[in-house]
Amino acid sequence: MVRLFRVHLPANTVALFAADTILVLFCFVFSLYFTTNVAPRVYLLDDGGIWRVFLVEVVILLGLYFHDLYQEFRVLSRIQLVQNVSVTLGVAFVLQSLLSYGRWNLLLPKWDMVFGSVGVLILLPAWRMAFSASISQTVGDQSVLFLGASQSARDIMHRLAARPELGWRAMGYLDDQAGEEFPGVPCLGPIDNLDPVVTQHRPDRLVVAIGEHRNGLPLERLLDLRATGLQIEETAQTYEYVLHRVSTRDLQLADLIFSSGFGPRPHRMILQSLYSWIVAAILAVVTLPIMAIVAVLVKLTSPGPIFYRQTRTGLNGAPFVLYKFRSMTHDAEAETGAVWSLKDDPRVTPLGRWLRRLRLDELPQLFNVLRGEMSMVGPRPERPEFVHVLQAQIPYYAQRHAVKPGITGWAQINHKYGDSIDDTIVKLEYDLYYIKHGATSLDLYILFHTFKTMLLGRGAQ
Repeated sequence: MVRLFRVHLPANTVALFAADTILVLFCFVFSLYFTTNVAPRVYLLDDGGIWRVFLVEVVILLGLYFHDLYQEFRVLSRIQLVQNVSVTLGVAFVLQSLLSYGRWNLLLPKWDMVFGSVGVLILLPAWRMAFSASISQTVGDQSVLFLGASQSARDIMHRLAARPELGWRAMGYLDDQAGEEFPGVPCLGPIDNLDPVVTQHRPDRLVVAIGEHRNGLPLERLLDLRATGLQIEETAQTYEYVLHRVSTRDLQLADLIFSSGFGPRPHRMILQSLYSWIVAAILAVVTLPIMAIVAVLVKLTSPGPIFYRQTRTGLNGAPFVLYKFRSMTHDAEAETGAVWSLKDDPRVTPLGRWLRRLRLDELPQLFNVLRGEMSMVGPRPERPEFVHVLQAQIPYYAQRHAVKPGITGWAQINHKYGDSIDDTIVKLEYDLYYIKHGATSLDLYILFHTFKTMLLGRGAQ
């Protein structure tokens, strides 16, 4: 795996993105030899053609990203793959058409756009199918042996089985207690079989997943194996690499207290507040006409106020008033009191369903950011009524208030809206990962992915 933006990404995915970039660039540059009257080098370097090709390439790569072709690069349907590439090229043509109405010197010559796109339509799907069939099975394939079979280890095994592009393969596990076997991952015997199993199977990575029974660990033998070059990790570390969240099952107080990365850093908090304010100010100005239209529609389609005001828990547990466009009927909780929103909640108005799907109901939260109560990125602010209950039931829940809440966040882009304790625990694990690995680069990654989530209407409820 490769660590980018404070996230461990599959090396295969990074290699695939680099190869796509080179292939698309090749198609449009090569077509210049047949479509321009000047030498391609002169057109690209002296006439500014490189920026025109770069713009088209960015649009195509973004289109592949929005079609999830960097999240799931196994070709499950060749027809679907060709359709996705065709739609992406269609968007690129539309953008070129719009540029023809302006004065920007970014319009690619017509025939270069045509021939370059034909090359992409032919070569890119062919390359993707070849990558899916062969390269993804051989590049970066690391075998992982588990010492123990805790629930966290089983979560990792399940993730590795579902995402072979991660480049790790669960070869088996050692466990003293006979339990339910994990499908596709054999039990290779008790923990005492560590030496013969390592000698026979030669794993690339050993994950220690014994849990609390640390007295049973063969520490001296593990040290010897580490000295031979075998990568040895605790379950919690591998859990973060693979699932991109912190395992609350394996988390100990000492892990948080003595961790050098956990907790807000003053200079980062100041920087985050600064760019959050700038981004919120720009978005508030740009979306002001949209907010005006939404406000009128909310007022005309259902009785009640335009804005929904609700007390939420912010930084260090301090309460603040959150603003949203009203998407439910007026006084929706008059009879029930504070309750979680449900899937297909009958209290949501017809307009409110669209506002939630497009995330337009959250636009007034930009003013919470401008007031300093929220940031653009952070844990989702929860209601005080729920916070008191969740803190009593879920360990480490209070630690999510160590940073400012955000309009979007690591949990929001990685997990669906949940209305249960189990969903809350999963979201907490994502929030703790964000607090532990928080950085400006991770914030940019989250904001970029949020745009995709909003555009495709995912995760809204």
